[in-house]
Amino acid sequence: MLTDKHFIFIGGDARQLEVIKSFIKMRANITLIGFDNLQTPLSGTMQKEFEPTILSRADVIVLPVIGTDDKGEVSSIFTTKTLILTEEHMKALPSHAIIFTGLARPYLKKLCSKYQVPCVELMQRDDVAIYNSIPTVEGALMMAIQNTDITIHNSNALVLGLGRVGITLARTLQAIGAQVKMGISDSADYARAFEMGVTPFYLHELEDYVEEAELIFNTIPAQVLTASVLARVRHDVVMIDIASKPGGIDYHYAEKRGLKAILCPSLPGIVAPKTAGRIIAATIRQLMMEEIAEEVGQ
Repeated sequence: MLTDKHFIFIGGDARQLEVIKSFIKMRANITLIGFDNLQTPLSGTMQKEFEPTILSRADVIVLPVIGTDDKGEVSSIFTTKTLILTEEHMKALPSHAIIFTGLARPYLKKLCSKYQVPCVELMQRDDVAIYNSIPTVEGALMMAIQNTDITIHNSNALVLGLGRVGITLARTLQAIGAQVKMGISDSADYARAFEMGVTPFYLHELEDYVEEAELIFNTIPAQVLTASVLARVRHDVVMIDIASKPGGIDYHYAEKRGLKAILCPSLPGIVAPKTAGRIIAATIRQLMMEEIAEEVGQ
């Protein structure tokens, strides 16, 4: 149990609610900031304004998956108030406090470094990313089904990138009968794609492979579907971009050509917030229990 730990949750979306509920069950002391428009208040929690003095009693700060923006704003769908994480907030944190977030942008990293506050980026962990690939892929398939007039079965599908999401996506497409080709960047990934039973090709050959593609799924957070590549695609292609913003497609050129290109970041929080929240909660809980075990061992 975490009865002696004070968790402060700042902003977030439906995923954050599942994380909060998990720690209510663990009997942690919980303060919520940016949740004043909740339809049903969460019992066992306190709601406070985003004042630096509130953070002075924190053991753990839990930020949304996207952390802050480049100006320190913390997004929350449960309030109309603007939440800005400032240096005054960081100064108020106890020396033992720790911050959990999904991904930390330079603004947050700089603050944490300056005030020597540990910042755990959950989405950078292999276990979280692999678990998270499941709702991500389900969401990508949902988007493909909603935006095509063909079956995925027997479709000509390209998957760009052999990361943790790319692997799950390629295997799932293959399992439901798609003809899967995979764009990769190095020889080790090429060998892995071959072992998986998909057709690998190097990204520098992309222009030659897009011509017959009916579905293109991009997982690479860099512009790989450039204007010169998009000039070669079919007019009825559907491109699902699940890379982090700004994605991997030249959207200006795609719009100019009338191509269907859909940027779908944060799919887990849209299609399966309960599952995504439980993944986050389980990881934070594991890390906290490990920390407590270390403290007891000392």
